[in-house]
Amino acid sequence: MVNSSQDFEDCSYDELATKHVSVRRVLGLFKAYSTRLIMMLILIVASSALGMASPFLLRAIIDDALPNGDLGFLALLAGSLIVLACLGTVIGVLQVAITSRVGQAIMHDLRVRVYAHLQSLSLGFFMTTRTGEVQSRIASDIGGLQALVTHTASELTRNVSTVVMTIIAMLALEWRLALFSFLVLPAAIWISHRVGKVREEITYEQQLRIADMSSMVQESLSISGIILARTMGRTDHLTRRFVRTSEGVAALEVRSHTAGQWQWAVIDLVLQALPASTLLLGSILMSQGTAAVTIGTMVAMVALQEQLLWPLEEVLRSGVEIRTTRALFARIFDYLDRPVETRERPGPTVLDRKSIRGAIRLHKVSFAYDGSQRPTIDDVSIDIPAGSHVAIVGATGSGKTTLGYLLARLYDVDAGSICYDGVDVRDLSFQSLTDMLGVVPQEPYLLNASIADNLRFARPDASDEDLIAAAKVAQVHEMISALPNGYDTLVGERGYRFSGGEKQRIALARTLLRRPRVLLMDEATSALDPVTERAMSQALETMDRECTTITIAHRLSTVRHADRIFVMDHGQLVEQGRHDELLALGGVYAEMVRSAL
Repeated sequence: MVNSSQDFEDCSYDELATKHVSVRRVLGLFKAYSTRLIMMLILIVASSALGMASPFLLRAIIDDALPNGDLGFLALLAGSLIVLACLGTVIGVLQVAITSRVGQAIMHDLRVRVYAHLQSLSLGFFMTTRTGEVQSRIASDIGGLQALVTHTASELTRNVSTVVMTIIAMLALEWRLALFSFLVLPAAIWISHRVGKVREEITYEQQLRIADMSSMVQESLSISGIILARTMGRTDHLTRRFVRTSEGVAALEVRSHTAGQWQWAVIDLVLQALPASTLLLGSILMSQGTAAVTIGTMVAMVALQEQLLWPLEEVLRSGVEIRTTRALFARIFDYLDRPVETRERPGPTVLDRKSIRGAIRLHKVSFAYDGSQRPTIDDVSIDIPAGSHVAIVGATGSGKTTLGYLLARLYDVDAGSICYDGVDVRDLSFQSLTDMLGVVPQEPYLLNASIADNLRFARPDASDEDLIAAAKVAQVHEMISALPNGYDTLVGERGYRFSGGEKQRIALARTLLRRPRVLLMDEATSALDPVTERAMSQALETMDRECTTITIAHRLSTVRHADRIFVMDHGQLVEQGRHDELLALGGVYAEMVRSAL
């Protein structure tokens, strides 16, 4: 049974995040770059150590060098501060360079993983998923992680290192003043956690709305969408719908940035008041004769507080950002965890292209789409000899197109088997199947490139003579030659500058370039006029008779001369034979012929 992607969309965000996201899995993205990350960690620790030394030098200047008028010692300490600043600058530059390279490499890896995984999913996934949603997850969601992997992660590490070392320095400098400074930490951490959770949920909802907006743009601003809107007089309606969606995204963006602002304001106020409170407490300790507390100690402590509080606040904010990106990881990993239903088995059978005959046998094949109460294909058995021309016909919904999907292994059968030259299609290597089978769908997809590029998509090494030969068989060479730029003519978005019949013929020429041993045409001539269709049929007949041709058709004029016609009705094979034989039966096929007159 084919799994629907709807199962993934129905669960709540908490269920989605719990199921797909873990700290170990996120850290796994960085594993391939462990050497460079260790180098960056060493630089971060070195930078933090340099920063920790500065307040102690400052205390020595205030308590020793200045009171004693020791200019040589003062010069040494001041020079040390300058050297530390220079080293910190160099380390900072190196850290940014490493972080940027690693971050962009991780982003690239993640995009490629998602794209490659989506390429391997079954046709059912794409039937139930909006194109705009897929685009949003690859572009918007992964793009939203860029700040995390190129900036936030390294900044968090650096700030944590600075915080830890500064805390140690403060305790070593004067433990009572240090403990007083730490009183604000529990409240700040609690607020950070609370704000992070709120923003995480808002971000997930925001990405859903961005996906809606992306889908709306993709659908309504395509050529088909523009034609539909203008001919139906619905352009204003679509604009209003886009306005509502955009307003929703903007409102969520405001909520995301303003969530917890009052709590952060209180923390900021406390942090701003901390240096003054420390000086007050230090003065009280000095008045009580505490020898460890000097003016230099208090100045150094305030300097350490400044060195602590800014990184600490950044750590807390980074924690909020990481919680927010968890929502993005949930959506990305959701796609990566979609099961690949059509897999190449270990050690698959590889057929020698030269020895492929093209004999096909379907044995008791059954198949049902997920959620269907009855099978779309029910116990169908068909034998197709190599080199023959057969047709599969039936009314709309009879299952003939689904049978084509199964022959191309866009789905796997639920029961029974489909064999090519005696080998189960599930045992064949993907390359062997694609080398053998050429498919021409009813709605051909043309790339927004030249006609030549579209044709060579099937066979990049094809010569100009090969293109012309295939185009002549498909009855499209004269049309292409009449264009100002000939085969270099751009076809436009989805080929809309050409008619349906012209697109079908270009698609057929593209498939013929691959010289398949089995040619599967699914309503591939439905948009052709009778004269062109007849000429194409005659041209196909002149091809190598070793090519097995399967024509799936609703229009019966295309199949009259087939070697054998298989008639489908409600997923079952009800009749088979030649055209004259089926007419003589007076059954389903005969009724279809009478209805077409």
